[in-house]
Amino acid sequence: MKKKFLFISCDEAKHICDKVQYGEATGWEQVQLSLRLMWCKFTKSYSKSNSKLTDAIEKAHVSGLKLEEREKLQKKFEEDLTNNQ
Repeated sequence: MKKKFLFISCDEAKHICDKVQYGEATGWEQVQLSLRLMWCKFTKSYSKSNSKLTDAIEKAHVSGLKLEEREKLQKKFEEDLTNNQ
């Protein structure tokens, strides 16, 4: 049995961690990540930070400006800029 079969690198674990958060990881990838999380403090830290970031983004409910609001703001900015010169 190859060592690579069960054990993955830190970079691979980070990639799988990202896939898990978006529901794109296979069952086997999740098993490999779980094994890595048991002993790698760096992967654990990355996974924990990634989860916190995802939670913060979901709770924020941030919405941007509408197109017409942006255009109005841009026009006002340009007017103020030309008036102050």
